[in-house]
Amino acid sequence: MTELDVHPTDMIRAAGAVVWRGTETAPEVALVHRPKYDDWTFPKGKLKPGEHVIAGALREVAEETGITAMLGRSLPPIHYLKGKRLKRVDYWAARVVSGERYTDVEEVDEVVWLPLKEARRRLTYEWDAGLLRALTAVPLATTPLVLVRHGMAGSRQEWEGDDDERPLDEVGRLQAEVLADALAAYRPVELISSTSKRCVQTLEPYAESTGLEIRQERLLSETYHDPRAALRLVSKALASERPTVLCSHGKVLPELIAGIIDRPGDVQLRKGAFTVLHHADGRIVGVDRYIT
Repeated sequence: MTELDVHPTDMIRAAGAVVWRGTETAPEVALVHRPKYDDWTFPKGKLKPGEHVIAGALREVAEETGITAMLGRSLPPIHYLKGKRLKRVDYWAARVVSGERYTDVEEVDEVVWLPLKEARRRLTYEWDAGLLRALTAVPLATTPLVLVRHGMAGSRQEWEGDDDERPLDEVGRLQAEVLADALAAYRPVELISSTSKRCVQTLEPYAESTGLEIRQERLLSETYHDPRAALRLVSKALASERPTVLCSHGKVLPELIAGIIDRPGDVQLRKGAFTVLHHADGRIVGVDRYIT
């Protein structure tokens, strides 16, 4: 195959998860059997048009297994050819929240829970075995801290009022809706926002869907940003086991992330983008970056 044989813009996108239950020392994972292919694999499926990849993973797990799951860190994506088209399947580690052994789709006729060694023997594809190895490379049970840059909010130069009162524009409101679907995968219980209106509005769809309140902290705003105090706020969140979302600005978040991660790399965040810091026992064990 040459590079000309595959067109990235024509890539098939799918998502799924390696769902586990039990303890970290003796976990079991969920495998599904697909009668059409007579194979054993992890729950996954194609994304719907316009669906965020995180929301797609959560939906596919629920449809194929009946399980409500909470996503953890991302696992290495799988690439293969489907006919002449390249297919990419994104995976996550996922912990069971509720439900099991139920499917309402024709593609799956059986769901089983197996210890890791038995699951490795049962899996049909070698790339799935690779996902199992990645699953146990770092702690399974992690807590997410989601750092969000607010959505699109029009032009700063064209806004005539107080910049802290500049609201999301139409694109930004759509980004906030997409973000709400993605945040549901991490089940955050604490929402913290800059006092700027565009930040608060970015978290409002998720807050309204869950009944959670948004705690506003002006030290996260551009106007009143306090680097040391903001870093202490994030450090406190990392020390807790409460899944937390924090929304701030493009001039604030890169410095925050760089202060937390030893090798921050490219921490420039697009408007509406978010970074998930997965932590366990007070240390960060995974960093995932997404756009909306």
